[in-house]
Amino acid sequence: MTKSKNPKVDAVLNRETNWQEEFAELRSIALECELTEELKWGVPCYTFQNSNIVLIHGFKAYCAMLFIQGALLKDDKNILIRQTENVQSARQVRFTSLSEITGMRAVLKDYIQEAIEIQKAGLKVDFKKTKEFAVPEEFQIKLDNMPALKTAFEELTPGRQRGYLLHFSSAKQSKTREARIEKAMPKILEGKGLDD
Repeated sequence: MTKSKNPKVDAVLNRETNWQEEFAELRSIALECELTEELKWGVPCYTFQNSNIVLIHGFKAYCAMLFIQGALLKDDKNILIRQTENVQSARQVRFTSLSEITGMRAVLKDYIQEAIEIQKAGLKVDFKKTKEFAVPEEFQIKLDNMPALKTAFEELTPGRQRGYLLHFSSAKQSKTREARIEKAMPKILEGKGLDD
């Protein structure tokens, strides 16, 4: 039994210019797996018993089906891609044409069914703890020399702490890391996250 389409998702997909046919096919596959269609983060998201299973999104060079807990899938066909080294749970299957998707229809359904079984079993990705993330030397110096900054940073939620550490660490040059730290310090002192 195919689940029904969500009008909010219709509106988003009707505005899509690059991947309209590909999105329609990915949507069809997800709905045939009896997932509930929702709109989350501005993209089609498919849930099972209110838990996110997959979402569909598009980029310039490709569109993708993203498995929220993809790191737990067996990936027998070796099709899952980790977007960046900092992504701990999600994995993508990328496409550049409708024919690629139709050719993988059965495989995608198998992966979705496995993702549903993982959800039913209550399995979760074992996330790296915030203290396991590297603190850039430039930021450590600020923390050591400014007790108020250190206190404010320690009072942030673990997710906000990780966000700052990843943002600072992703800069290749020390000068850029220092500039990012300087710019972020007022937000940290106000107890805000990078995107607040």
